Amino acid sequence: MDDGRLAEIHIDRGSSESYVGNVYIGRVVRVLPGMQAAFVDIGLDRAAFLYAGDIYPAFAEKDDDVDVDDDDATIAESAPRSKPRNGHPPIQDLVKEGQEILVQVAKDPISTKGARVTTHITLPGRYMVFMPTVNHLGISRRIAKDRERRKLRDFVKKHRPKGAGFIVRTVCAGKPMEALKQDMDYLIETWETIKETKQNKKAPACIHQEHDLVVRLVRDGFTEEVDRLVIDSKKKFDHVQSFVGRLMPDLKDRVQMYRGQDPVFDTFGVEVEINKCLAQKVWLKSGGYLVIDQAEALTAIDVNSGKFVGSSSLEDTTTQCNLEAVDEIAHQLRLRNIGGLIVLDLIDMEKASNRDRVNKRLEAVIKKDRARTNVLKISELGLVEMTRKRVQEDLVRSISEACHYCSGTGHTKSPHTVVYDILREIKRETTRAKTKETIFVNVNPSVADLMYGEELESVESLEAEIKKSVVVRALGHYHLERYEVYSR
Repeated sequence: MDDGRLAEIHIDRGSSESYVGNVYIGRVVRVLPGMQAAFVDIGLDRAAFLYAGDIYPAFAEKDDDVDVDDDDATIAESAPRSKPRNGHPPIQDLVKEGQEILVQVAKDPISTKGARVTTHITLPGRYMVFMPTVNHLGISRRIAKDRERRKLRDFVKKHRPKGAGFIVRTVCAGKPMEALKQDMDYLIETWETIKETKQNKKAPACIHQEHDLVVRLVRDGFTEEVDRLVIDSKKKFDHVQSFVGRLMPDLKDRVQMYRGQDPVFDTFGVEVEINKCLAQKVWLKSGGYLVIDQAEALTAIDVNSGKFVGSSSLEDTTTQCNLEAVDEIAHQLRLRNIGGLIVLDLIDMEKASNRDRVNKRLEAVIKKDRARTNVLKISELGLVEMTRKRVQEDLVRSISEACHYCSGTGHTKSPHTVVYDILREIKRETTRAKTKETIFVNVNPSVADLMYGEELESVESLEAEIKKSVVVRALGHYHLERYEVYSR
């Protein structure tokens, strides 16, 4: 919750857990030179996908002393690469079918796609992210003081294993070096355990499991900026208290056990906000609104002025509506966890200065999002193309499923269309069964009403043409588009 509004929602119901961060010993089942990728069996329902650019041969990564966004301090954000580096060997030279390979899940299976994996292992801690496979030292850009950055850089260089790397997270700023060393030692010990476990396992097998959702959120998101952490489970509360007491004792008092009678979601207004997330239309305070359409290839967000009439010129009204819209768009992307390619259809603005103003506002509000985003300039058509890192399924797909009636298309044929489909099918049946005298039609009641009402003249005209009688029967369990035509 941010200023009383739901800012992010993460879902883990136990049965549909996230695999991101888990380390597996997998077996390469297929190499695809044309796609520069391979399928790897890691023991899940679908084989995982491994890009050539996510395979790190010993020579490939020699970066050192690099600034990174704080977003890079997560497994998923720092791992995937869709394109190989310059001079990177082709996939067929890196892996062979049947080969066992150590991989980490960077992106959960989404829709029909399997998990995305990388050989670049990253182990996140409270203060550091350990990268045992690459010689790389990253410092969060959000640590602004040069003196603090040099101090942290020198400390990590001194204590990291040879050839390995670390990312220094924002929360490191101002922390005692003993806490950082403890975090580094824990992560290095975890890596040694993974290597030992690998020796005793055969592919496919999971050899390291990431913490559950609650602990991950506490580890990565429970900072000094958070006023309180409210938990309604005594078991989880005790576990989190222990975890926080060990790693961040200064924040232990901010962890609270919820003891109210009403569900915790009702008390904080979460339930209402979640239900709003399923709506296609999102109203703005001014009277304008957004229409969010999530398709397979991209998400389109249309901005409409709606009831907003403004108070001065059309250009000013349009600009004000767009400024409010981009604020809400940034909120909705984060809340709904929408990823991939996103196209914003803003209301057209004549002045380049206004387009630039809206674009800067969008870039500013999007910075609050921990997921990596890339925003292009507003085009002459008023469109903004942007990308947002997709790691898990979006909220709508997580808590809902496609409509059983329309199969998720959002449309069915109109009863009139079905009637004329049936009339053509009757003609076909007449040709197939020339000796039969009666043609029977089983249909949905809505279609039957139409055939006996508004379209009765069309049915009688057809009967006269084919010289057969047509009997229509309404069946309540039939789908609107379902019908059956046969003769006796």
